[in-house]
Amino acid sequence: MTSQIESALEDMISTFNDLNSSIIEELDSEPSPLEFMRFVSRNSPFVVRGAASSWKATREWNSKYLRSALAGQTVNVAVTPHGFAYFKFRDSNTGRIHSNQALPSNADAPTYSPKDGVTVLSKPHEEPQMFNDFLTYVTQQETDDTFPEDSEVIGRKHFVLLPPVCHPCMNEVLLTPATYVRDQTGLSIRLDEGADLVPFVTWDPDHPAMNSTPFSRYAQPMRVTLNPGDMLYLPAMWYVLHAILASNN
Repeated sequence: MTSQIESALEDMISTFNDLNSSIIEELDSEPSPLEFMRFVSRNSPFVVRGAASSWKATREWNSKYLRSALAGQTVNVAVTPHGFAYFKFRDSNTGRIHSNQALPSNADAPTYSPKDGVTVLSKPHEEPQMFNDFLTYVTQQETDDTFPEDSEVIGRKHFVLLPPVCHPCMNEVLLTPATYVRDQTGLSIRLDEGADLVPFVTWDPDHPAMNSTPFSRYAQPMRVTLNPGDMLYLPAMWYVLHAILASNN
């Protein structure tokens, strides 16, 4: 029975690859409602080049504007030491692997220094939004059960996308969550005792030999780079890994 299931999964992924291109469809203008619904019905991503280029934000958003907009305001922050908002780590004492998250926004305000890596800006009762202090940050592979749209205002963003059919490739495991806490030596990890286990993707298509499954070799990642003004439509339940390259300003 196991061999039959494995064969069926291989056929499913291979058939999807045969019927769908691994190159994302690019549009020069926003699709009509009918064209958009065709993408939705196929659960297929697309990118519209320059769709947001007329937005006021693409002309005004820069470090000078940010300093002006936040002048005199108190901003909640959360930090991670290496620029990973949500990532996995191995406990040096037990050898077990856990997932970590950023220092909560209601913690004591951190000291701004290069060792803090990436800073997260957030408002009360809202999820933190990444703000990059330095050049890049990278997210862990994740899925979204909504239909997110991503518009690039400044800088560039590299995406690696995989369809839901590639779930057998992703080596998803349940990990104990943990949170960064601040002490005299800086940031340290504290396990969230009693918290529910978190599903976590451990296979990275950019490092295909690590944490792979027997099905990982069938995955054909879709890669796309958003430049300022570009817009990406990402269908529900697609796996997405993205890295941000900040602009010079």
